[in-house]
Amino acid sequence: MSILQILPALAYLGCVCAIWMIAKGTPTRGTMAWAVPVVLGAGFAVFSIITVAQEGLPQFWVNHSTSLAGNQVWFDLLFAVTIAFYLIAPRARAVGMPIWPWALAVVATACVALLPMLARMIWLEQRGAR
Repeated sequence: MSILQILPALAYLGCVCAIWMIAKGTPTRGTMAWAVPVVLGAGFAVFSIITVAQEGLPQFWVNHSTSLAGNQVWFDLLFAVTIAFYLIAPRARAVGMPIWPWALAVVATACVALLPMLARMIWLEQRGAR
């Protein structure tokens, strides 16, 4: 197996584990809960920068516009990011985060901006709860 086949499998395994923990009610409100999206966001940002440097921005469009499978993945990404932003935005507003700069960043970069937005929101919620 190549790294291009291993990475998606590892990412899927990580998501399955996270969803399993969330579904069974594992506590996610520790004092360092904000660190998880920070680490994921930093790693994903680095991976994205490497991808853009190696393959260029147009490759993202090519990936999503040359087959039905590519369209399906694009729609899934758009729906997932929109759902996440819809769920995060009210909590972010409640802790005083300006929404429009985050909205523009999420529209431009999807989860590259959504993960730090989530981390900031959790950090502000925890700071306010003290």
